[in-house]
Amino acid sequence: MVAESWYVALSAVLFSIGVVGVVVRRNPLVMFMSIELMLNAANLAFVAFGRRAGNADGQIAVFFVMAVAAAEVAVGLAIIVTVFRLRRRLSVDDLSLMRW
Repeated sequence: MVAESWYVALSAVLFSIGVVGVVVRRNPLVMFMSIELMLNAANLAFVAFGRRAGNADGQIAVFFVMAVAAAEVAVGLAIIVTVFRLRRRLSVDDLSLMRW
């Protein structure tokens, strides 16, 4: 069996890749994919730590994170599609124009 530390290390690498994707890229779709990668890395860490503790608390937390991720994708993609229909291009700078 693989030790939990390998799963936590993989989770840290995936989370780091997601952070770099959010910071470096200006395309909202790539940013959303990077955020999803970060949430999946957190899920992996939850499951690994839950396995180490010997209970299902980590898996229960994963279901809540997945629900939040689904809601975030639904709302975020609706905003992105609306901005694309209005401006015919996607940029984070265009989304900053939506402020009051």
